[in-house]
Amino acid sequence: MAEINKVVLAYSGGLDTSVIARWLQQTYDCEVVTFTADIGQGEELEPARAKAEAMGIREIYIEDLREEFVRDYVNPMLRANALYEGEYLLGTSIARPLIAKRLVEIAQATGSDAIAHGATGKGNDQVRFELGAYALSPSIRVIAPWREWDLNSRDRLLAYCEEHQIPVEFKRGSKSPYSMDANLLHISYEGDVLENPAAEPESDMWLWTVAPEQAPDQPTYLELDYMQGDIVAIDGEQLSPAAVLTRLNQVAGANGIGRADIVENRYVGMKSRGCYETPGGTIMLKAHRAMESLTLDRELAHLKDELMPRYATLVYNGYWFAPEREALQSLIDYSQRYVNGRVRLKLYKGSVTVVGRESADSLFDADIATFEDDAGAYDQADAAGFIKLNALRMRIAARKGRT
Repeated sequence: MAEINKVVLAYSGGLDTSVIARWLQQTYDCEVVTFTADIGQGEELEPARAKAEAMGIREIYIEDLREEFVRDYVNPMLRANALYEGEYLLGTSIARPLIAKRLVEIAQATGSDAIAHGATGKGNDQVRFELGAYALSPSIRVIAPWREWDLNSRDRLLAYCEEHQIPVEFKRGSKSPYSMDANLLHISYEGDVLENPAAEPESDMWLWTVAPEQAPDQPTYLELDYMQGDIVAIDGEQLSPAAVLTRLNQVAGANGIGRADIVENRYVGMKSRGCYETPGGTIMLKAHRAMESLTLDRELAHLKDELMPRYATLVYNGYWFAPEREALQSLIDYSQRYVNGRVRLKLYKGSVTVVGRESADSLFDADIATFEDDAGAYDQADAAGFIKLNALRMRIAARKGRT
């Protein structure tokens, strides 16, 4: 194995990654560079700098990636209407390729030999980080301490901190029993009572959304303006991609929208129960499909729906930078050329209802669709031949006694 002189660590400043930073220094006798990404997790990130400095780390990267995250990852994914296994809006999955990309870029900029992450050997994130890194830098070395060390409990991690003089910050009050991950698209919860699929989540677990039954008694209306498949304005106000998602998270959360309780199939083979809050993303998916219903050709819309499960699985499994995902994205983005216009929504006690849509690129023709006199725009007699031709194979089969 080639010697490692410098490694870039995806660093949160929490217990696990603080231990990893010291463990890398000691195990590999190498210099550690830390990278902390702000992708909208809602935490103060500057304390991570002080913790890294206290461990003698000289190169510290703390970056605000919220706009890039929504513009280049969330929005392209939502143009595909991506749902994994019909329910999961891929909030954790879509954040990993961006982090992997920056890890590789920082490694190249700092002359580092390797990157490191704190994902465990049981989960999907190890796969996502590493597939992304190898796609962008084939010769990069990846260090995953959870697959190497024996510090496999919180008590052992704390003992390591005490032995190696790593400062541990104990927050006042009770600690959440859940394993949580947050970014601008969602927050996830795993572990504790959720490990029993029959157990209902505790009401105080949810952090971003009110309970639907406690949401306002009056509905909230929103108007979303679309340009080539992306939301560019809310209620007439032009907003950046990250600002759009931030606003929608706030208004959807206040109306009890975006909760999901799922048992999903992890890429590594096991089933896992997780709960998710994706308030803004839930609205975006609903509104986008409404905009497409007005502006997309029928067969193009159906083709997108056929491809969507494959696309979602690629994102979930970590193949964001794979050629098949990029090829699918080209088709999806081509389909969005005329997905322009406005969608009106009603939010009420956990539900999102489309109450209107309009577009200068609409394919809806009222003269043809009307139940009133269409003035010859559509000859209903043509339908008889259409039906008989489409029934021909079934009529032949019936004559042969095959029905």
